[in-house]
Amino acid sequence: MIRMEDEKMKKLLAMLLALALVFSLTACGGDTAQTGGDDTQQSGGDTASGGDTASGGDVVRIGVFEPSTGDSGAGGKQEMLGMQYANKETPTVEIGGKTYNVELVYADNGSTPDKAPTAAAELVSKDVSLVLGSYGSGVSMAGGPIFGENDLCAIGVTCTNPGVTAGNDYYFRICFLDDFQAQVLVNFAEEKFSAKKAYLLGELGNEYDQGLISFFEQAFPGEVVKDSFPSNTSDFSTYLNKAVSEKADVIFCPVSIAYSTQIVKAAGSMNLEIPILGSDTLDNNMVLEAAKGSNVSVYVSTFYTEGGSPEFDEGIKAWLNEDSTAMTNNGGNDTIAAVTAMGYDAYYTALEVLKNAGSLDLAEIKAALPSTTYTGVSGSIAFGEQGDAVRDTAYIKAFDSSTDAWTLETVQTVS
Repeated sequence: MIRMEDEKMKKLLAMLLALALVFSLTACGGDTAQTGGDDTQQSGGDTASGGDTASGGDVVRIGVFEPSTGDSGAGGKQEMLGMQYANKETPTVEIGGKTYNVELVYADNGSTPDKAPTAAAELVSKDVSLVLGSYGSGVSMAGGPIFGENDLCAIGVTCTNPGVTAGNDYYFRICFLDDFQAQVLVNFAEEKFSAKKAYLLGELGNEYDQGLISFFEQAFPGEVVKDSFPSNTSDFSTYLNKAVSEKADVIFCPVSIAYSTQIVKAAGSMNLEIPILGSDTLDNNMVLEAAKGSNVSVYVSTFYTEGGSPEFDEGIKAWLNEDSTAMTNNGGNDTIAAVTAMGYDAYYTALEVLKNAGSLDLAEIKAALPSTTYTGVSGSIAFGEQGDAVRDTAYIKAFDSSTDAWTLETVQTVS
């Protein structure tokens, strides 16, 4: 099905050629995803490379703009698990009185803003009707203009930086924003620890880290000490010792999974007594594994906790235990990550958008998005100004050293 005018197609082809010259198509992940070279694509929903499904019939393609490699690859895989499980559960959708098979089309954005435009352009070229993702705000902001230039709407799943939707009428999202998340954690730090001094640590140049740190600093009424570590840092003992010497009451480190595991391990090995506060990126099985066997205090803000929807919990756990690739992509156990629940809700939100549009016309899909609502396992989903989600609640989970698992600490709301 061709839905682009000749002029737009020429523009797209020129854009793809330019991107190919710049990036030499290295590690863009698209071909790997389509041929099954990455284990992310091997469970829960078929990949697509054009044409009808094996069973025949009409097809609607939903793009999956996620990292399966790089620093955020583990989180991207868990977010995709929710989409894949939902696609397995509901593989068709009724659009304009006709039943369509839903295919998920993958493009690996590599966790980095320089690779994201290539992945976004790949999805445009694959004739998808709507895009889901990404895990990671920087890649979402980098890929967003490509979607907008081609009239293709994207629904962000857990990309929390306000810049994702700012100035882009084609990007929406179902998650809360970083200013809200930072306020939630500030409130928690004051209520739980009577914190008067906070040590803030993030990766130098990382928009997600630095954005959250800025919001936390603005909201925190006490004193802050800030540090930024360079990319590829592997020794965090100096930073943690500085937090001790500064007599910080809490440490706030909204970093990627790759760095958070190292920070948590270092904190555990030095018997750090200062509680570590993390954002949604720390809600991951790998962080639990890093904390295992220690008494480190880790608290994270997140979108969902097990028990929020028993039916969903039971179903996806059964699927994870039946599918070895899905289990591997979940970190080797069946603990449900909040991003997985969000990926699940994003898929069903996309189906609602397509139903409401009643058409695969991109303009009709864009027109249907702002008024679409859906009640998912993570709560009610609606879009407000600039396509941002209307959300007022976050979960705070804590590492329980007696079980090496997350426990629900509290539910925080911000009006």
